[in-house]
Amino acid sequence: MAAGPPPTRGLTSAHRDGASDPVRAHLEELLAEARSRAEEDADLTALWDELDRTVHGGKRFRGRLVLGAHAALGGQHPQAAVVVAAAFEMLHAAFLVHDDLIDHDTVRRGGPNLMAVMLQVATDRGLSSERAAQFAEAAAVLAGDLALGLAHECLAAAPAPASVRPALQALFGRMLAVSVRGELADVRGALDPHGVDVAGALETAAAKTAMYSFQAPLQAGALLAAADTEVLGALDEVGLHLGTAFQLADDLSGVFAPQEVTGKSALSDLREGKATTLMLLARTLPVWSSVSTHVGRPDLAEDEAVTVRRALARSTATTQVLDRGHAEISAALTQASEGPLPGPARRLVVDLAGTVRAELDKAAAFVAEARGVTEDRVPGTAQR
Repeated sequence: MAAGPPPTRGLTSAHRDGASDPVRAHLEELLAEARSRAEEDADLTALWDELDRTVHGGKRFRGRLVLGAHAALGGQHPQAAVVVAAAFEMLHAAFLVHDDLIDHDTVRRGGPNLMAVMLQVATDRGLSSERAAQFAEAAAVLAGDLALGLAHECLAAAPAPASVRPALQALFGRMLAVSVRGELADVRGALDPHGVDVAGALETAAAKTAMYSFQAPLQAGALLAAADTEVLGALDEVGLHLGTAFQLADDLSGVFAPQEVTGKSALSDLREGKATTLMLLARTLPVWSSVSTHVGRPDLAEDEAVTVRRALARSTATTQVLDRGHAEISAALTQASEGPLPGPARRLVVDLAGTVRAELDKAAAFVAEARGVTEDRVPGTAQR
């Protein structure tokens, strides 16, 4: 659900500059007000502090999509767009916290995440390791709840036209339902990968990432710009394709990219045995006989992971994932060029496609590095 944000290439320089970012300014106001409600409760204040760090540690990509779509479609409600964009960013913070809890991760963006910080708080108070872990997990659940509540509060306060409010609320609710469905399917697939096929993995990828990171922000901006149903439908299709491609790139990076790039453990996806498109394709190839005993092992060591990565990189599974990602990008560009989108919205889609393509290219580079330069072959990987 909580894939990391794409880079900000293609977005305006004003939006890249944190000092002139209206979404950041609004988030700071929201969090300052929320922190004031803590009434000097140390634990609650700590949760808000960590949520503040989570929100401001990212690139606010989803919020920028709201602003970008609104501007590209000639919207006349810039302040409403800013507030709705902030709601998406608070939702993203909630998803990050809950995602780390589900994945048992303690690292986010290269440093300790909220759960790790709260674990240290409990440990410093003298709690046993078991009780400190229980406290940290509870803190992560509750912090995510706080962020979700603030996201809804933010959306409700947006100065949007009365005629648009019901559609925005319905979009937000649908987005939550789809995202939860995708995350639940992802967890189920890791626990029972034999019950998932490639088509199901692609559907999960779309539900986890495409809806809340691409489709919904684009549509929210369009709703505020009073776009018609044809434009909304076109943006929905574009977002679906680009979001799916981005999740495919993220799936590859989760296996092949080093921690200093992803900000998360380079072992977590392999240890969890996530039923991603990559892994499901690998299951259909001879390479699976050489890696199946390692994938999904909680105690997988780094030297064993190197062997697994090299075997997967030398199979055609990675090529098939990359090809599918590029096909999704091409479909998005075709939809933009042949559909009802006006010129500025088409240019926005072209920029977004370039951003996602860059993520696929980075993933391809990590795969190539894992493949190595020697000509020796792991049994079961010579399938090109």
